[in-house]
Amino acid sequence: MKKTFRIKKNAEFQEVFKKGKSVANRQFVVYSFKRTELENFKFGLSVSKKVGNSVTRNQIKRYLRQTLLELSDQIHKDVEFIIIARKPAATMNFAEIKSSMIHVLRLAMILEKNPRNLEKNRESDLKQS
Repeated sequence: MKKTFRIKKNAEFQEVFKKGKSVANRQFVVYSFKRTELENFKFGLSVSKKVGNSVTRNQIKRYLRQTLLELSDQIHKDVEFIIIARKPAATMNFAEIKSSMIHVLRLAMILEKNPRNLEKNRESDLKQS
């Protein structure tokens, strides 16, 4: 995933927080903001120190980036969003995080309604775990 897809600056984070809408499940909170001038979606990740030590936080961020990479062709291109991880995410494996992310991204209407091969991928991920 290219670095141009990422939200890094505090001002960009604040704009999405203030102007965007939030959706949550037990593991993640997603703030999303539609922009018409974007060529590709942009995302930011936030994992608080309350979630765990640095190893745990970085592992969660790696899992989230990989999930977004796998779902990138199904994410609407005109959206900026921020994903905030909650404590329960610290005990989850990749397949569980991916499933939870799909759920919350659908709630936020960031994912297409009926993405192709999504259910097949989810089933194969759960079998591997």
